[in-house]
Amino acid sequence: MLLDAFWSEVLGTATLILLGAGVVANVILPKTKGFGPDWLLINFGWGLAVFLGVYAAFKSGAHLNPAVTVGLWVAGDAFYKGKGGTIDPTFGHAMVYFAGEAAGAFIGAVLCWLAYKQHFDEPADPGVKLAVFSTGPQKRSYVWNLITEIIGTFVLVFWVLVNGPTPTQIGPLAVALVVVAIGASLGGPTGYAINPTRDLMPRIAHAVLPIPEKGSSDWSYAWVPVLGPIIGAVLAGLLGAAWAS
Repeated sequence: MLLDAFWSEVLGTATLILLGAGVVANVILPKTKGFGPDWLLINFGWGLAVFLGVYAAFKSGAHLNPAVTVGLWVAGDAFYKGKGGTIDPTFGHAMVYFAGEAAGAFIGAVLCWLAYKQHFDEPADPGVKLAVFSTGPQKRSYVWNLITEIIGTFVLVFWVLVNGPTPTQIGPLAVALVVVAIGASLGGPTGYAINPTRDLMPRIAHAVLPIPEKGSSDWSYAWVPVLGPIIGAVLAGLLGAAWAS
C-alpha cells in the first residue's frame, strides 16, 4: 500500500507542477499564445492544477504537498483512509509521502520545460524564466515574506484538516477553489508557494536544465518558501488537533 501511495504522490504532484508551472509559462514567456499580464489566469490555472492532481493521486489521499503531510502528521490524522486500509501518520510513512512529492515535482517541472522548450530558448529576462519554476517576492524582506508564506499555508492546511469531518465533502473542487482564493487574496507579496516541494524541486530543475541565459536560481531566497509553509502547516496542525478535541 505504501508503494501505491508513493507512486500516487509522484503522479499527482507531477500533474500539479506540470499544469501549474505551465500556466505561468503560458502567461509570462515570450511569444506564447497566452502571453500578457493575467494574474487571475495564473490563480485559476494553479487551482485547476490542484483539482486534476488530487484526482490523479486518489490512491494516497492526494497530499501533493509536504505541508499537507506535516499538518496531518501534527494533528494526528491518518494520511489516508480508504480502500486497502489506513496509512497512519508516522515518521516512516511521512518520508514516503515526501519522497513521492519531491520526485513528482521535479518530473513535472522538467515536463513543463519540454512543453515550452522553444519559448525558454527565446531571449527573456532571467527572472522571468526562473518565475516559471519557482516563486519570488515582489518586495524582498525575508521576515515579511516568511510571514506571508506562513499565513497562506496555514489557511490551506487548516481548511484541509477541518474539511475532513464536515458533512459537505465536495472534494477536489473545493480545495482547488481554496488555492485560487489564496492566490487571489494572499499571493501578491511572494507568489504563494504554500508548498515546499512546489518551489524547491522546480528550482532545482531550473538549476540543472540547459536553459539559455537563465541566470541565477536565487538560492538566497529558496529557504523562505520551504520554511514558511512548514511553520504554517505545524500551526494549522496544532490548531486542527485542538479544534477536533
